[in-house]
Amino acid sequence: MKKVVSVSLGSASRDHKVYTEIYGHKICIERVGTDGDIEKMVEIIRELDGKIDAFGLGGMDLFLIVNGKKYVLRESEKIIKHAKKTPIVDGSGLKGTLEKQTLRYLQANGFNFKDKKVLLVCALDRFGMAEELLRLGANTIYGDLMFSLGIPIKITSIKTLSKVANVALPVIRHLPFNMLYPTGAKQEKSLEKYRKVFNWSEVIAGDFHFIKKYLPFNLTEKTIITNTVTSKDVEILASRGLKTLVTTTPELNGRSFGTNVMESVLIALNEPNQKLDYEDMLKKVDFKPRIISLDQVKRQNRGLSHG
Repeated sequence: MKKVVSVSLGSASRDHKVYTEIYGHKICIERVGTDGDIEKMVEIIRELDGKIDAFGLGGMDLFLIVNGKKYVLRESEKIIKHAKKTPIVDGSGLKGTLEKQTLRYLQANGFNFKDKKVLLVCALDRFGMAEELLRLGANTIYGDLMFSLGIPIKITSIKTLSKVANVALPVIRHLPFNMLYPTGAKQEKSLEKYRKVFNWSEVIAGDFHFIKKYLPFNLTEKTIITNTVTSKDVEILASRGLKTLVTTTPELNGRSFGTNVMESVLIALNEPNQKLDYEDMLKKVDFKPRIISLDQVKRQNRGLSHG
């Protein structure tokens, strides 16, 4: 049996483990949160190195890519060096392929992005998604300054985003990751902020932890395109009126895992010593986005409450 483990800087309350079969292989997929404890992440990686097929690096990025230029995050680099035998990935290799495919799949199945008002909460860790939204003609706001740095300035063009990235990333990559991204218990806290930009949007896209951190109480008629949601998250989104939830990664036992987990799955399934062709492997495993009508979830919840 193949085994992959995502070692995450995030909350342990979101831990999950499933046994499934993908592309004819039985596989165990486990997510282990460390509540923001980097030393614990290192300890787990050292303990499992060489004993499993692939690691996922969760709750943080190893690097950010903008216009083909790669910026390695120093804190992540220090962590992954402890995986000496087992490959470790952060999902970046998969995002550029899988998330573009998800948007194309939605477009081909009746969801027209032309002139759609889209809030992409952080484009720098999903530059492929940002490029595809531009290609599809969406009216996109890039929330990187707001959601990552707490600066209440919205970016409205990918050219401006690239300029900001070229100036800021050489500095940002040296910062502790918990200054840029909700980690540990912060992933479970929510405060309503940036209400205007949320109200403006018809589609909210990107990392779910950023979305959840500032989740508005009213999501009526909106669509969220994200990943890494639990059944509890789905219930919260339904209670706030969300119309449609799309996860770019498939559902496995009621849970959509992060791209780092699914990339580690592809690494584990790939032939040894062979370069991973993401597009080819995605065709083989036939990953499809999960599309949930939250109206159905709301009706089910009402039925349970009256039962």
